[in-house]
Amino acid sequence: MGDDGHHVNPIQVQKFLKGVDYPCKKDDLVKKAQEEGADENVISTLKEMKMDSFNSPNDVAQAIGQIE
Repeated sequence: MGDDGHHVNPIQVQKFLKGVDYPCKKDDLVKKAQEEGADENVISTLKEMKMDSFNSPNDVAQAIGQIE
């Protein structure tokens, strides 16, 4: 398959976002995940989210679910 996206599920991502203060920006989520030792799949999934600001972990999960 030509799909290079190894998308992770929202539960995997949330592990790296503990302690994030919402509302926050996508850049904040990426930075936090990097600080928590997230792998490249998690980071790229966060970067691909179409939303740019998030009010809750639920918003993050929703945005991850919308990635093609």
